[in-house]
Amino acid sequence: MRRKQFLAGAGLGIAGTALAACSTYGKDPDAAEEPTATTTGGAVAPVAVLANVADVPVGGGVIVDQTVVTQPTAGEYKGFSATCTHAGCTVRDVAGGTINCPCHGSKFTLDGTVANGPATRPLEVKPIELQGDSIILR
Repeated sequence: MRRKQFLAGAGLGIAGTALAACSTYGKDPDAAEEPTATTTGGAVAPVAVLANVADVPVGGGVIVDQTVVTQPTAGEYKGFSATCTHAGCTVRDVAGGTINCPCHGSKFTLDGTVANGPATRPLEVKPIELQGDSIILR
């Protein structure tokens, strides 16, 4: 290794260490942290916060990105793909107690099963869980 390459590499290492140390400067140590998940290797990865529990009405639901979150009964939350199983359209809304697809009129119950075709298969389940008042995608 040549001297210039060694010095350049060492300089980058020092700069990276300084930057990492500065990233915690000014943060409130008592502030609540964003929810995180631990992978099997022990590394911490961010989790997707879909909604707060207050955002999901009992007997209804919300669509966040490509995930439908419902609350069929008080305190029971379910997650599903927002992709209709009939023709792959994205469901439009959760209204009138059903998850509704605009393309061909399929409707799904709040537990993801088919309420009205032409879809014949339930929505794909997405794993969600509560972390405090947040509903997260696992």
